[in-house]
Amino acid sequence: MSTIIEAQDLSRFYEVSRGLFAEPATVRALSEASFSVTEGTTLAVVGESGCGKSTLARLLTMIEPPSAGELVIDGHKLGAASRSELAELRKTVQIVFQDPYGSLNPRQKIGSILEEPLKINTRMPAKERREKAFDMLIRVGLRPEHYARYPHMFSGGQRQRIAIARALMLDPKILILDEPVSALDVSIQAQVLNILADLQEEFGLTYIFISHDLSVVRFVADEVMVMYLGRPVEFAAVTEVFDKPLHPYTVALLSATPVADPRRTRQNIKLEGELPSPISPPSGCPFHPRCRYAREKCSDVLPPMTLHGETWVACHGITDGWIDYSAEPPPASTVAVDELPGDAPEEPGGAVKAPEPGSPV
Repeated sequence: MSTIIEAQDLSRFYEVSRGLFAEPATVRALSEASFSVTEGTTLAVVGESGCGKSTLARLLTMIEPPSAGELVIDGHKLGAASRSELAELRKTVQIVFQDPYGSLNPRQKIGSILEEPLKINTRMPAKERREKAFDMLIRVGLRPEHYARYPHMFSGGQRQRIAIARALMLDPKILILDEPVSALDVSIQAQVLNILADLQEEFGLTYIFISHDLSVVRFVADEVMVMYLGRPVEFAAVTEVFDKPLHPYTVALLSATPVADPRRTRQNIKLEGELPSPISPPSGCPFHPRCRYAREKCSDVLPPMTLHGETWVACHGITDGWIDYSAEPPPASTVAVDELPGDAPEEPGGAVKAPEPGSPV
């Protein structure tokens, strides 16, 4: 399969005012991000708030131009594309926003919301636009009678289905999913994710899935890019990231993810300090002020992305070999649930013995 998105040293900077007499400051929202995405797959972008995930989404959807670097989408270099070529290319990339309540116009009926992209970008007759809107409603699990209703008449999960249907009206190849299920209940999340999986298989879509929920990422992604302070720090297949994480930041993120298995040993790694400001990022590795493995080299030299096995990682400790997770003793915060006091004893047959009447529970 071919590469549909390729970014090389992609960056986005913003000038912000610091007062009447002070020089403007530069916010480095995204710095030197390099990655590629294969057609028909899902790349998950994860990290803390402020790490550059949404900035990357704005560049991929061509809402904003990059400050530096090169971006190629579907074989077209955006830096060399004309205005008409960019307008045509925007049909290839569509976005589903995080908030299902704020992303729909409350004064428009659902039919008008779905048909609006076709009115602006095509010359399709009204009858065909209406038929396509009906068809897309059915594909996302809604009914034809919803065509004439307003957004306030729907639940959050139904509104997000409408937002997905609107994004598909122009037959895009790429969908940018910016936290598409974070505002929904868990049961509704599963329904929306299953719809997205079915649509990807049916239309051969490529997803850029932006999320902070790693349990969701493990379910939907083929590859994962972990970002910290505007920079990618780890990039690999989803199984590699979850089973053999390399960067200390990735290890800390995974330790904070809830585990559904009550008998599984958990490791809690607490990151000290706050996320640095993108206006004045630390020298060297941006993660070194919060890293328990940091050495002098980390504060002086910015680590490049290097390949270790099947994982790209930006970490001096991994490159030079002074970080070895397998040789470390379990931290004091490791807790195994089956060792907690108060568990009922098991009988030889494996059944849990019930407490005696009147005994404290």
